[in-house]
Amino acid sequence: MNDTTDNHDAPHDFIRDQIRKDLASGSVKTVVTRFPPEPNGYLHIGHAKSICLNFGIAEEFGGRCNLRFDDTNPAREEQEFIDAIQDNVRWLGFDWGSDVKYASDNFEQLYQWAEHLIKAGKAYVDDLSADEMRAYRGTLTEPGRNSPHRDRSADENLDFFRRMRSGEFADGAKALRAKIDMTSGNINLRDPVLYRILRSPHPRTGDAWCLYPTYDFAHGQTDAIEGITHSLCTLEFEDHRPLYDWLIENLPVPSRPRQYEFSRLNLTHTVLSKRLLTQLVEQKHVAGWDDPRLPTLAGLRRRGVPAAALRDFIARLAITKSDSTVEAAMLDHFIRELLNRTAERRMAVLRPLKIVIENYPEGEEELLEAVNHPGDPDRGTRRVPFSREIYVERDDFMEDPPKKFFRLGPGREVRLRFAYFITCTAVIKDSSGAVTELRCTYDPATRGGNAPDGRKVRGTIHWVSAKHAVVAEVRLYDNLFTHESPGADGDFLAHLNPESVEILPKCLLEPSLRQTAADNAVQFERLGYFCLDPDATDDRSVFNRTIGLRDSWAKAQAKP
Repeated sequence: MNDTTDNHDAPHDFIRDQIRKDLASGSVKTVVTRFPPEPNGYLHIGHAKSICLNFGIAEEFGGRCNLRFDDTNPAREEQEFIDAIQDNVRWLGFDWGSDVKYASDNFEQLYQWAEHLIKAGKAYVDDLSADEMRAYRGTLTEPGRNSPHRDRSADENLDFFRRMRSGEFADGAKALRAKIDMTSGNINLRDPVLYRILRSPHPRTGDAWCLYPTYDFAHGQTDAIEGITHSLCTLEFEDHRPLYDWLIENLPVPSRPRQYEFSRLNLTHTVLSKRLLTQLVEQKHVAGWDDPRLPTLAGLRRRGVPAAALRDFIARLAITKSDSTVEAAMLDHFIRELLNRTAERRMAVLRPLKIVIENYPEGEEELLEAVNHPGDPDRGTRRVPFSREIYVERDDFMEDPPKKFFRLGPGREVRLRFAYFITCTAVIKDSSGAVTELRCTYDPATRGGNAPDGRKVRGTIHWVSAKHAVVAEVRLYDNLFTHESPGADGDFLAHLNPESVEILPKCLLEPSLRQTAADNAVQFERLGYFCLDPDATDDRSVFNRTIGLRDSWAKAQAKP
């Protein structure tokens, strides 16, 4: 038994407690879990909760977790999704061992087990159309009715089923159904479909099959083939568990897995329905599955969210059977908390305003020492070029500043980060009256940001040398939806945020940002955390804002 079972400091929830009980009783020797995505789209943050739970539990208890694709609907599946899912799971920090599993690996065995049910009188071939089946199924308050084909003999059903496999019938003409109970209070037990005819090339098996098992039939039996001990699903599968158990009990499967359900992850200001995400992508409301505004793992990664921050966030979520919605600000908090520790600091100006330092010698430049991380001296320092002409943020100047504005204004002195004190002496405007340039003087004695006479300034602003600046496109991302529950009134597209992205084409960066690596977020001082976008090239710098600096969730938690 793994030591985790006796560790009182280890995580506790109803799933882990059940596993400890199973290990202690000897009913389970080795914990085996699985993460079973359907390859019909990209993974999102809701899947991350399941990934972390399944892989995390296997690791905690010294077991293993299979990555298995439930590839039973080839009409919606693509190799692109299979590849992306594997990449996402690896990015999150998990490994499934020597090989990937597929439900399609077991198509022949599943077919044979379907024949087993037919021979036992527990499955039949039905000729009803999908609409007719729905009409016969009944409602939540009214029982269903038996299909007129329900009492066919086993021999007749077996003949029809084999002819279905051989391709004799058109798509949808017949289906194999379990014979359970059309009056059951659980609609999933009202003779559910086990196989349907579908002529669609499969990503792995090609045209070898023209009928495919349903998810409900393939899922539990594949669990049994793989020796899964704890099949962990989200709550929407709770009503499917009686069918899962019925199939396990009525088939000669090699093991007896058990299904346990937990609450799914819901986030404010986003949608986690694969159908709705697909709609956003296909209707081009976003730029693709990896758009940084989406909650897909590919989108979060492109936005610069560290995988470790996502794991920390999920570790804080309770594993319960009660659905709830988590504030997106809580996720933001964990992203900021990690990046504050790990991201090195750099200077960038997003909305440039030019300054000419009139008493700085023309043609002269110097390198100033700048710390890479104020909280981690081991990160060292870098050299930042300084010259007579610099750029600062336009928001750091006001011609008629209010009392508590401590940045630049006419006659005001401020500190340039790592550099000198400067004083604004003149304001240059264009014909429309817009400020285009400032003239300033500097105090050479304040190099490094401190005055030898002890005088203080209230404001410190960042800057970039005009001569050395790197021109970059910077993309500022915000919530994709304005409403915390998109679609609460029925139309989720009505809540799309028209200002969810702002593209600034001519930002100026300090030259060290040329060496920024992909997947390596940095803090633009005073502005937020940013990462290099895949659109960047050797000749074109493109950065995405991962998140701003203000942490509203942490402040809210601190209130009494």
